[in-house]
Amino acid sequence: MINFQTSPDQYKHWKLNVDGAVASLSMDVQEDETLADGYKLKLNSYDLGVDIELADAIQRIRFEHPQVRAIVITSLKPRIFCAGANIYMLGTSSHAFKVNFCKFTNETRCAIEDDSRHSGRRYIAALNGTASGGGYELAIACDEIYLVDDGNSAVSLPEVPLLGVLPGTGGLTRLVDKRKVRRDRADVFSTLAEGLKGKRAKEWGLINDTFTTSKFQEAIDERVAQIVNLRPSEESQVNNLRYIGIKLNPLEFESTADSRDYKYVTLRFHRETRYADLSLHGPESDAPKTLDEIQKLGDGYWPLRAYRELDDALLHLRVNEPEIGLVCIRTEGSIDNVLAVDQTLAANRDHWLVREIILHMARVLRRLDLTAKSLFAIVEPGSCFAGSLIELLLASDRSYMLNNPDETVEIAVSELNPGAFPMSNGLTRLESRFLAEPKKAYEAFGHDGPFNTEAAEEFGLITFAPDDLDWEDEIRLAIEERTSLSPDALTGMEASLRFAGPETMDTKIYGRLTAWQNWIFQRPNAVGPNGALTNYGKPTKAQFDYKRT
Repeated sequence: MINFQTSPDQYKHWKLNVDGAVASLSMDVQEDETLADGYKLKLNSYDLGVDIELADAIQRIRFEHPQVRAIVITSLKPRIFCAGANIYMLGTSSHAFKVNFCKFTNETRCAIEDDSRHSGRRYIAALNGTASGGGYELAIACDEIYLVDDGNSAVSLPEVPLLGVLPGTGGLTRLVDKRKVRRDRADVFSTLAEGLKGKRAKEWGLINDTFTTSKFQEAIDERVAQIVNLRPSEESQVNNLRYIGIKLNPLEFESTADSRDYKYVTLRFHRETRYADLSLHGPESDAPKTLDEIQKLGDGYWPLRAYRELDDALLHLRVNEPEIGLVCIRTEGSIDNVLAVDQTLAANRDHWLVREIILHMARVLRRLDLTAKSLFAIVEPGSCFAGSLIELLLASDRSYMLNNPDETVEIAVSELNPGAFPMSNGLTRLESRFLAEPKKAYEAFGHDGPFNTEAAEEFGLITFAPDDLDWEDEIRLAIEERTSLSPDALTGMEASLRFAGPETMDTKIYGRLTAWQNWIFQRPNAVGPNGALTNYGKPTKAQFDYKRT
């Protein structure tokens, strides 16, 4: 059972140091502290445990240290920044774990870019040594990359020539889409196992600059000082307010063989039929309405606590429950209470803490979009699919809403839905839903009051509206039918259908991960008995089937 919760006092592989407006995240991977047996994390190579710590550190900087304006990511090991994902770990992992590992590391790097884009923090990769594979992919997720010029250190993406797989953390896409490296140069770089050193790496746009060993730290410090001075805290400058962070405490839950119960999120597993019920409980009626109250409540504030719990539940489902193929999403609580919380968030969204809460909610919802499980939303009496929670319904592959004139069954939108929770394609979930009829999204956003079942069906917000006589049979049959289908075909189908509309760097990264990396990880040229990944580090040489497909 893999646990995704950690904290700085539990880190084994990272050192987080915060000094005023500057934070340093220093990688010092302990080779024997692995998540599984059978490999050692040499040369700052990483497994999922290393990346869980990195994801936690980034999240904590955002909430616990909001005064930070620049983050330096570097290594404490001499002459090595990071050797990337541990190859022996990948070689001995199941296919499902490989793909979920790549997906989580991608989401962690997207969180770095999200922080830079929306919260204005600048991430500096200070490569004090060679950065290869996933190590360079971590660097390329940062805003600026600086490499030591010591005659040996290089950047590389050696996956194609050495392992017969792809850089699994979006490296190829970020190379050409983000850093805008020329395609022909990117082709050479991605097939050159040894990579490129300082002068050529800078010339080709793979790094921002290079400095000699004697001047490296001084140059990094000087660049960080420039960033901090150039990017003052707008809020403190305008309002003369101090950024006071909040502590992210460990999430508490009770777990049995068939359930996982948090304060606001509940998971119920039906293993014999390969599906789970995921229920999210809405806020209480006394939710804070002022910034002082929100700050005082801290991580206990419903939207932060509930979505942190949802995030943990999704990661648990992905990695620890591979045979659960369908998740039925339900909500419980008062629509009015959800809308009241959304109103408070919308009214205070310029405040750093509220901004970070909304951005966190958006990231969790994108994690839901990217989860390789079928998603059904079930709307019943007592549901509260409203505002931020209607996003769960809109993220689902299909939805069922009870049609019973004797019962109150409603859903609602709030002022946050028109833009606070964009998908990876940059659109709202309603805009993605109504690509053929964009006006429908804005009609739904402008609707006055909740939608009952008939109105929700008329506006196109739900898929099916069974009456009370057919309700239980319809849900049961839908579950049975879905869980009987090929999980491979469903994963491909869902990933293709969920991201209609414009292409972005994120949709390219995750689409290629779902399709190409997923496929390549199963091909004998990579993982067969004579494959490159299987034979890495052995005296035997990889043997390829040279027929192109």
